[in-house]
Formats: sequence, C-alpha cells, structure tokens
Amino acid sequence: MPELPDVTIYVEALRKRIVGERLRSATVRSPFLLRSTTPPLASGFGRRVVEVTRLAKRIGIALEGDLWLVLHLMIAGRLHWSLAAPKRGGRNLLALFEFDHGWLTLTEAGTRRRAALWIVPAGELAGLRGDALEPLTASLAQFVDRLRAANHTLKRALTDPHIISGIGNAYSDEILFRARLSPVAMTRKLSEGEIERLYQATRDTLSEWIARLRAETGDAFPEHVTAFRPAMAVHGRYRAPCPVCGSPIQRIRHADNETNYCATCQTAGRLLADRALSRLLHQDWPRTLDELEARRRP
Repeated sequence: MPELPDVTIYVEALRKRIVGERLRSATVRSPFLLRSTTPPLASGFGRRVVEVTRLAKRIGIALEGDLWLVLHLMIAGRLHWSLAAPKRGGRNLLALFEFDHGWLTLTEAGTRRRAALWIVPAGELAGLRGDALEPLTASLAQFVDRLRAANHTLKRALTDPHIISGIGNAYSDEILFRARLSPVAMTRKLSEGEIERLYQATRDTLSEWIARLRAETGDAFPEHVTAFRPAMAVHGRYRAPCPVCGSPIQRIRHADNETNYCATCQTAGRLLADRALSRLLHQDWPRTLDELEARRRP
C-alpha cells in the first residue's frame, strides 16, 4: 500500500501537472471504485484544479467551487500520467481522468477491487481526512498522548489509521528497526526514552524516504511505487543480513501482512512467535535466534 512518503511524491507530481488545469471528463470502469453518489462525478467536469493534497494515505484533488475528488489507492492501486489519451482496454484499468494537457489513469493489480474514489463537497472532507496524528508535524507531547491513549503493540499503533496518519506495514518495520524497538512491545509499557526514540525514528525515517523518493523520481511521474525497496533495512528482507549487526532478518506472518525485524537489534535475540507456525510447532518453536540457527545447521 502506498504510504506517507509514496503518497507525498504522488501529490507533488500531480501538483506540477494538474493545478490550474480543467477536469474535462472522467470515466469509471469499475463499479466498485466509486464510493459516493452525491454530487455526481460529472458535476466536476469543466472545473479547474485549485489544489492537490495528502489526506492521510488518500490523495485529495480540490476543484473550483469547493468540490473534492478523493482517491484511496489501497494495496494495489497505482496512478499513471500520459500526455496522450491512453488505451482504454486492460482488466486493471479502473478510471481515467482527462485534463487540459494530459490524462491521469488509475489501475489496480490483482482481482480484488479495493481502491476507492469519492466526490464530496468541502464540508464533508473532514470525515475522509480523519483525526489521526500527523507524524511529521506533531510535537513529542502530542505523540506521547496519542500513543498512550490505548495499550496496543507498537506495530498496531503505528499502522492504525485512527492513531497515526499515513504509516503502513513497510515503513512501520523501518521505523521500529531504527528505534531498536520490538514490534510487539506495548505502548503503555514504554519508557520516556523509548517513546522519544520512537518519535525521532518516525520523523527521520519518513523524512529520509521522502527525500530519497524525490531524488529517484526527479521531474518524472512516479511509476515504480512499491512497498519493497532494496534500500530498506528490514522490510521484505526475510533472512537477509541485518545492515547493522549481520543477523538474519526475521518475520511474523499474519493474514496478508508480514512484520520484519532484527532479533538481535530489536528483541535481544528473542524470536517473536509467528501465530500460525508457532501454534503448529508448539514446544518445537525456537525461542531465540541462536536456537533457530542451530536447528538450521546440518
């Protein structure tokens, strides 16, 4: 799922291309995409774009007359820009938006249709924006208050869109690695020093990846948005060496997601229980990294 750094780059690329342009037409190819009916999509035709902004993990496009188009790409939705009318075929094509000098295309890989589009007046925007904490502008005190409002694991607290805005599976792994904290540590059990470390790691990780993605994209439109990047320290790097200590990166799998972490740097060598596998193995589940590596040796 595109997260705060990726959505930020999308927003910046769209601002350069469509602010001041008129939305001439739009075609929705998937009946599952459109999540609102009033006002109709056609009511935006002919209006100029006055702003593009990030709303948590959503992209908001403001049109004249206080009307907004809001896109949520979910896991597999991606945006594409072209100066000529794109081909209208392809099973992954969900929507096309024609502007004065280009076309914005929304695609979604796979068979599940999770991406969403709303057309709302400005007065209803707050409901889509939500009240989650913005990690790059929040103070340390605000971060502490929001984190300790309920007792959750750090992984859940970072990725819950009602707690902190814009962070998902990938960047939460990177943040926790930088903070040297376990993904299953409980928010109300953290010391003041640990919370301050998490706060700084959150800001530094997101800021560095925004800068990195800006440099990679340049003046082009971002076409290689992915949750798995070679430069990431732990996310998507199961069994690869930790860039700090060299220990093999571990993972916990749950449903469609997995959490990657370094047992040496984050959990004092303790392996975290994979819900499915540890339940299957019971007492045979290795408790430490050393025990795991010993079992792998011939």
